[in-house]
Amino acid sequence: MTLWFVFALMTVAAIFAVLLPLGRSGRAQNQGSEVAVYKDQLAEIERDLAAGLIAAPEAEAARVEISRRLLAAAGSEPASEPTSSLKWRRAAAVLALAGLPLIAISVYMPLGSPRLQDFPLAQRERGAGSGMALENLVVQVEQHLEKNPTDGRGWNVLAPVLVRLGRFDDAVRAYRNSLTYNGESSERRADLGEAIAAAAGGVVTAEAKTEFERAHGLNADDPKANYFLGLAAEQDGRKDDAANIWRALLAKAPADAPWRPLVQTSLARVGGGGATMPALSDETVAASKDMNEGDRNAMVRGMVERLATRLKQNGDDVEGWLRLVRAYLVMGDRDKAMGASTDARQAVANDAARLRQLNEGLKTLGLDG
Repeated sequence: MTLWFVFALMTVAAIFAVLLPLGRSGRAQNQGSEVAVYKDQLAEIERDLAAGLIAAPEAEAARVEISRRLLAAAGSEPASEPTSSLKWRRAAAVLALAGLPLIAISVYMPLGSPRLQDFPLAQRERGAGSGMALENLVVQVEQHLEKNPTDGRGWNVLAPVLVRLGRFDDAVRAYRNSLTYNGESSERRADLGEAIAAAAGGVVTAEAKTEFERAHGLNADDPKANYFLGLAAEQDGRKDDAANIWRALLAKAPADAPWRPLVQTSLARVGGGGATMPALSDETVAASKDMNEGDRNAMVRGMVERLATRLKQNGDDVEGWLRLVRAYLVMGDRDKAMGASTDARQAVANDAARLRQLNEGLKTLGLDG
């Protein structure tokens, strides 16, 4: 009630602020002016002269004085407003009386919440970010969408919040509606696939995989779609395929991509598949199949040494350094892996983004320091 009382006072003040100038204007026009007074005095002199109450010389002297004052007053008085302006003032007054409250109400009703209880600042600070406040907002959005089910923007806003609240089945429905009313996009398809996987306890089901494949078809570089396609391959037991997908994703990723550590951790989890060593060309892989174990190991060591030589000449390749360290670890040479990590940090020490990327990658390999 206090809030409504304040609003009422503000409305009254606004109305008076509009009406006051109009009222002054009207009163000023209706008051008798000096010109009218002097004209009445001239008429009164003529009546007194006719009745013999004043002599002709005195009447003439009075006429001259009053006429002089009349001319002075007529010259200094502002031009009178047209008669029609009175109608406009009355119309403006009616509009102010009725229009201002109506405009205020029409603006407040769609934006405000008249039934919302008082929420003191201390409570707002204590409840900031709380799940209860978020759930209350979700309820309001859901009520809005029940009345406006074709509001694509509303579904787009609601869906990720439902995921955050753990309401995965409702999030799946929201993402489907978002796709229906907003149209196709790789992001929406990938988000839908993620919600389906979350509803299945983190398992990339056939239904979820279909959505990720659709997202990949719309944008082959979509990071979420590629990550989950790699996860699907890992869950199917195809670790080499998962490693290849994730390595390709990292190769195209910006140095400051927030999801880099997740992909690097996942790649380390599958052991890099057939990609723990430096990438081999198709011809080299085919030729290595006919080699005995000793020759194959010698070939791999030779490639590792060539990679080390290249990185000493051009040390900006963070992924190259990580491949080199991983290769040394796979070969069981931890001392060389530690030496390579030290060289790598020195090579990118002046580039904060690359150094951060390198440290995150080394951490996934178990080399924190």
